[in-house]
Amino acid sequence: MDTKKLEKQFVDFVTEYKQIIYKICYIYATDSDSLNDLYQETVINLWKSFPRFRGECKASTWVYRIALNTCISFFRKSNSRPVVIPITIDLESAFADEEEKTSQLRELYRMINMLGKLERALILLWLEERSHQEIADILGISKNYVAVKLYRIKENLKNMSNS
Repeated sequence: MDTKKLEKQFVDFVTEYKQIIYKICYIYATDSDSLNDLYQETVINLWKSFPRFRGECKASTWVYRIALNTCISFFRKSNSRPVVIPITIDLESAFADEEEKTSQLRELYRMINMLGKLERALILLWLEERSHQEIADILGISKNYVAVKLYRIKENLKNMSNS
């Protein structure tokens, strides 16, 4: 396959799955700089793997897997990175919506950010309305473990919101 055709397919692919990539990166980002870094790293990893994608699973499952692994790996390495001082950027324009909904969404993301890495991935996939089997396939864990962890995470989030 020629390079131009592959590049065009990849750009179309990333455009189609851009929202998924941003949602995953947003869950793991601490500020807008890290959001942009995570998005860029994810796209780079998708590009590196794109020619080898065989379609044995759903494309969205493949994107979730790469994005989650990229985000988790990024923060494992972050201990050796210098502290980033963020430049103020209005995230509202990126996620413009009604004020109340935006406020509730921010609060939910704040509470989700307090969870562990696996728990964040689980709840993100559940919020995306993925089945327990899909979540298990994406994360490489059992379906029963997904159900148990999701129950505990939801209880934990309820307790956090009532505090």
